[in-house]
Amino acid sequence: MIEIRRLTGPAILPHLSDIARLRIRVFREFPYLYDGSVEYEQSYLESYASATRGVCVLALDDGVVVGASTGLPLEEADEAFQQPFLDGGFELASVFYFGESVLEKSHRGQGIGHRFFDERETHAAQLGFPITTFCAVERPDDHPLKPADYRSNEAFWAKRGYVLRPELRARLSWQQVDSPDEVSNLLVFRTRARELSPSASPFPPPTRQ
Repeated sequence: MIEIRRLTGPAILPHLSDIARLRIRVFREFPYLYDGSVEYEQSYLESYASATRGVCVLALDDGVVVGASTGLPLEEADEAFQQPFLDGGFELASVFYFGESVLEKSHRGQGIGHRFFDERETHAAQLGFPITTFCAVERPDDHPLKPADYRSNEAFWAKRGYVLRPELRARLSWQQVDSPDEVSNLLVFRTRARELSPSASPFPPPTRQ
């Protein structure tokens, strides 16, 4: 039996090293190709533990962390994630940012990814956020390290109600398995809004041409 556990604040701290190692293993795969370190990962993850309204959802198999998913208010996220929304006319206070979901290969295809979204969306709704968002790295279809059996998550995200927002994009650099130097990567956001009346739409008004 897989246990799904939603944690906030200091309750996240005892699991940081397990989540860090999991992130390194999963993000080393295509499309992220990330060559990370436990030290950096633990430092990064501490931001979710210190965030006043952050969340970490764990998947545990017999007490062992096999999956993790994070989120926090966009106001408490890195500036690189905030700027596209500021440029797009959003109020940061209306947006809850999903950091990432990582899951061991052996536990994929069992509905855990949906549970990760369910738990984070519930957390965001309980806090009153009308918009949830996340970003994903863009890779060309002919990338030399793309596995022949690679399957995009686009259909899964669309089923969850997330809409691709090509105008909302960020650039981040990280060490990659295929380069001796850090590589600058493009990440594009997807957003989802809870059902609200048209007059209460959380999205910015359209720009007049």
